[in-house]
Amino acid sequence: MKTLAVYCGASHGVNPIYTEAARLLARALVEHNIGLVYGGGKVGLMGEIADEVLRLGGEATGVIPKALLEREVGHAGLTRQFVVKDMHERKAMMAELSEGFIAMPGGMGTLEELFEMLTWAQLGIHAKPIGLLNANGFWDGLVDFVRHQCAEGFVRSQHLELMQVDADPDALIRRLRTR
Repeated sequence: MKTLAVYCGASHGVNPIYTEAARLLARALVEHNIGLVYGGGKVGLMGEIADEVLRLGGEATGVIPKALLEREVGHAGLTRQFVVKDMHERKAMMAELSEGFIAMPGGMGTLEELFEMLTWAQLGIHAKPIGLLNANGFWDGLVDFVRHQCAEGFVRSQHLELMQVDADPDALIRRLRTR
């Protein structure tokens, strides 16, 4: 595994543990010699993980829509930065550049990106591993809800296994590598 896409918030959230989780994930990526592929921003958890990967000598590739770059939220110091037309093109390019996916704490955009990759995996469009970095139990409610969907007959039990969940970034990367 040479690259992982990381989906995360354009804000830091209210708990400093999320910023620390971004830094710890960055460290784990660099230690495992895995390049970061992310949304290309310099704000929030996106900026934190990119800055830390770069500080530690790793590679950070950003994929950012032109409209966001023009709002001056694009990160200027990345290893590579791709400017794309829109969010659809961004997600497709991030998926193409990555050998797996990790969702960190984030908002609606993070959920949307995560669920698109889960849906694609469910439909057999890709077979790349998907992880949830469960900092501070952030994803517990979502995991419980997906289990509820399974119990109610809307999600197959084998699709529950598409989400690898761990609070430890190093352990999560190791799990994704064995999938």
